Amino acid sequence: MTTAEFEAKLAELKALPNETEWVEFKQNDHGPAKYPEIGEYLSAIANSLPLVRRDKGYIVWGIHDVTRDAIGTDFKPRQAKYGNEELEHWLTRGLSPQIPFTIHEETLGARCFVIFEVGAATRVPVSFNQIEYVRVGSLKKRLRDYPEKARELWRLLSDGLHVDWSAQTCDGATLNDLDPDALTFARKEYKEKNSKLAQEVDRWDNATFLNKVKLSLDGKLTRAAILLLGKNEAERWLSPAIAQITWTLKDAKRNTVDYAHFGAPLILAVNQVYAKIRNLTYRHIDNGGLFPTELLQYDPWVIRESLHNCIAHQDYTQNCRINVVEIPDELLFTNAGDFLPGTVERAIRSDSPPEYYRNRLLTQAMVNLNMIDTIGSGIKRVFETQRQRHFPMPDYELDEPQRVKVRITGKVIDEKFTHLLISKTDLSLMDVIALDKVQKGRSLSDDEFKSLKAKRLVEGRRPNLYIAAKIAVATDTRADYIRLRAFDKDHYKKMVVEFLKKFGTISRSDAHKLLFKNLSDALTEKQKIDVIKNLLQDMRHQGTIRPTGAPRGRGAKWELSNAD
Repeated sequence: MTTAEFEAKLAELKALPNETEWVEFKQNDHGPAKYPEIGEYLSAIANSLPLVRRDKGYIVWGIHDVTRDAIGTDFKPRQAKYGNEELEHWLTRGLSPQIPFTIHEETLGARCFVIFEVGAATRVPVSFNQIEYVRVGSLKKRLRDYPEKARELWRLLSDGLHVDWSAQTCDGATLNDLDPDALTFARKEYKEKNSKLAQEVDRWDNATFLNKVKLSLDGKLTRAAILLLGKNEAERWLSPAIAQITWTLKDAKRNTVDYAHFGAPLILAVNQVYAKIRNLTYRHIDNGGLFPTELLQYDPWVIRESLHNCIAHQDYTQNCRINVVEIPDELLFTNAGDFLPGTVERAIRSDSPPEYYRNRLLTQAMVNLNMIDTIGSGIKRVFETQRQRHFPMPDYELDEPQRVKVRITGKVIDEKFTHLLISKTDLSLMDVIALDKVQKGRSLSDDEFKSLKAKRLVEGRRPNLYIAAKIAVATDTRADYIRLRAFDKDHYKKMVVEFLKKFGTISRSDAHKLLFKNLSDALTEKQKIDVIKNLLQDMRHQGTIRPTGAPRGRGAKWELSNAD
């Protein structure tokens, strides 16, 4: 912090009406008896910063805590010791986990001032000498005495939502670090979003425009500004974070065929990535005019929306790239960070914006620039778009920690599902998503299964489900329905009885040859074997058949009980 920056920060903090959760004023309090209290304040402010969504706090010496008079101090922290140990080292050793705090000392006029700049707690609450503290207003208290604050702090730290990385300013970055083409494109998109302001926007200089779209704070460029509008070489202001999208093309065997990296400005990189994707024309078998004969594999809006979501919700503190992998008939989008809505179902059902954003300022700027919509409808619209195109639903793969993967399929997987979407336009989106799981052979939740069963959309037993009879009739898949449903137990028992009347006895092998090919194709081979075994045992318990006296197991044979 330069002298000018120190003086500006001191004036900014002095102007506050009161001490806060993140600022503590000291007149001239110091000395060995006071040093443990400094450590407690470091803990308290570090733990309070996530709760007030700030990344830095301050302890200031030389300012009266009531009048705000600049009285100065004779505290020299870099020369101070606690016992035989340097004060700074002793304070650092007492903090667990250790947090960044920086000591600034300046002489302004004839008076000396000190500022301790304190970093926020990150993964777990910070303790000093094994006790965790927190600010309650302007007071320092033990965290354990405020369980609601403790619970909220743990939740914020575990979700990584305590600091808006994108809102931090890049001290030293100037308008010369921004890409002129990106600025021109951003202005065009802003005017499209706010058509009534078009003429006014043209009169704004770049500094005013950046302030209006929330990409600058107090005249300083934010990380969000560098991400979206910065020149490629301006990425240094974000280090160690990475502002990059990597596109990779793979063949059917998952071998890499081609790749390319696209850096800042990301507002332009989206179209550059889109230009790389092979969005081929997909041709369908004609269905009496009900289904289009050809269309693009991927809806352009879906591709851009998926990329914009990756940019908006990426956890840049993980220093990872955004990845787009193109494999035959599929696109896979990956960004770092947990899926904040928790589940896709919750995101679709919700009619309100998310409670928290990982990058609130970046998200707001992208809304202003016509890139995304904060009302929470983006994910739902992606699903609806795939439904209207009669294509499979997107797959959100959330099983890997700190990663969100979205897979978009660019082909029809099961024609029956496609025909169903054409004929059953009144299905709810949640039912369509559940039926999409059926066509992909994935398990259903209890609620999904109950809903589909209640509406008679599926038959069979989990996990082997298939399209129900009435849907099969409506979509002209009756033959497939019969093949999957097969017959009931009485039908198979009659087959066994007819066999015995003609041949006298039946072995397990005979029963297998007789029944196996007639059982439902929805069953696995093992399940079919179990069905035959249970059927014979059931007929024996009912007294229809009896063992012939042959050995048990594979060599066992049965005959009709009334064979005599």
